[in-house]
Amino acid sequence: MKVEVGDRKAQILREATRLFGQYGFDKVTIKQLALACGITEPALYRHYTSKEAIYDAVLNSLEERLCSQALFCRLEKELDLEKLLKDIAAHVLEFFTVNRELYRLLLFSALCEHNQAGRVYQVVRGAYVDFLKAQLDRLFERRLIVRKDNEITARCFVGMVFDCALAITLWKNFQGKAFTPEEVIANNIPIYVRGLRV
Repeated sequence: MKVEVGDRKAQILREATRLFGQYGFDKVTIKQLALACGITEPALYRHYTSKEAIYDAVLNSLEERLCSQALFCRLEKELDLEKLLKDIAAHVLEFFTVNRELYRLLLFSALCEHNQAGRVYQVVRGAYVDFLKAQLDRLFERRLIVRKDNEITARCFVGMVFDCALAITLWKNFQGKAFTPEEVIANNIPIYVRGLRV
């Protein structure tokens, strides 16, 4: 049965994301990628010219897979601080609970100091920081929250959420009781809201 070009490219991206997330960019070979897809190396090269091109395609697919732009559009006029924070946290926690390999991809790219690490960070985590900072600035201008350094607040909030995602996915067997995303949100969002409300 012949696989369509678009389906094959999607399969290559899926397998590459999994392998890069599991082993890191440097340890994955074209041979491994081809084997994981059930194709030959020359067949893989018909779709992508190099391992770097595949990695770039994986990174380019991250933004689409995260669906963060849809979230940002939905929340860009939100006036309820608690809803804003809950929806951002829920989106991140839900996504990374289902897509663990992307968190590993982020960690590997940073730990191995890959030349695309900054780009991976911006797509996977930085976009949330930038969006939240802009929303906090907007809420402050409307006098709905107190004056804080909104960049620090956004970084800390997003960092807390991403650390919770890490705890739920990669470290879940190392820390005793595992908390659900709902428990994390119910516990932590009110702390931030109380600290920011007028």
